[in-house]
Amino acid sequence: MIREFQSGDLDRVVEIWLEANLQAHSFIPRQYWQGQLAPVKAMLPQAKIFVFQGEEGELQGFLGLNGERIEGLFIWGPVRAQGLGKQLLDHAKAANNRLTLCVYQRNSRAAAFYRREGFQVEGEGIDENTGEMEYRMVWRADVR
Repeated sequence: MIREFQSGDLDRVVEIWLEANLQAHSFIPRQYWQGQLAPVKAMLPQAKIFVFQGEEGELQGFLGLNGERIEGLFIWGPVRAQGLGKQLLDHAKAANNRLTLCVYQRNSRAAAFYRREGFQVEGEGIDENTGEMEYRMVWRADVR
């Protein structure tokens, strides 16, 4: 079930955020992600967040939006690749005509996922925080 973020979700969302970043971005030092915990925990409640809650009530993933920009899509490791990310993304698409995001080029699995979901590379750049190359991607409802 997809629902809006509630304040009691914060610790679990941060746990998923850290675990998913460490797994998907092994090319970035672990200390970087750990050093981002406090700022991320402070910023999360300010974003529009949708969580995926499993049948037994446990949070299994989330998607964060800032306007039309997807700030992150994170799924808990044991349930990754089971369609939860697609469901969260479809939820965001249903409420927007346009979505944008950035994805590290070295995160080829995520870049391929977004391409399959209709996102197109609009440009490239460097993430100033990590020095990693990234794609700027866009999805438009009127482009199928």
